[in-house]
Amino acid sequence: MPEHKVLISEEHIQERVRDIAREINEQYAGCTLDIICVLKGALLLTTDLIRNLTIPVRVHFLHVSSYGGETESAGTVSLRFSSVSEDLTGRDVLLIEDIVDTGITMDYLLKQLREENPRSLRSCVLLDKPSRRKINVIPEYVGFEIPDHFVIGYGLDYRELSRNLRYIAILDPSEYQKKD
Repeated sequence: MPEHKVLISEEHIQERVRDIAREINEQYAGCTLDIICVLKGALLLTTDLIRNLTIPVRVHFLHVSSYGGETESAGTVSLRFSSVSEDLTGRDVLLIEDIVDTGITMDYLLKQLREENPRSLRSCVLLDKPSRRKINVIPEYVGFEIPDHFVIGYGLDYRELSRNLRYIAILDPSEYQKKD
C-alpha cells in the first residue's frame, strides 16, 4: 500500500463533524430529522454525525454513482434507492454526501427529493470542491473546502479501495494506472 499524502487528519475531521452536529442540533431543536445517507461514500460521515446528534433522527440510504472506476465524474448519475421508501412529505430532510465537485449529482438528488414535498431540505457534505463546479449548488453544511485533487479515505474510494482510511488523503497519480 502506497504512502498517502494526508490532506485532512482524523482529528480535524472528528472536530469538524462535532461542530456540524452542534449546528444541526441547534437548527432542528424540537424536530425529528430524516437523514438520507448517500452510499457508499457518506456512510462514515453519517455514522459519526448521527452519534453526535441529540435530536431524534430517522436514517435512510441512497446508492448513487457518477464515477464508475475512474477519477473523473462521468457527468451522468446512476441512482438506486436503498431504503427511502417512507413518505417524506412535510418532514425535515438532510441529504448527506461525501463530496460535491461538479454539482451534477447533488443538484439531481436535491431535485428528486424536492418532489417528495419535504417541509425543509438541506444538504451536508464532508468535502466541497468549488473549483470544479458546473452547476451552482451550495450545501448548507460543509466539512472542508478542498483543492482539485482526487481524494480517498473516510468513506471516499478509488476502485472501491481506501474507504477505511481514518483521514482524507490525495490519491497518488501513479495509482491511476495500476490494474487489479
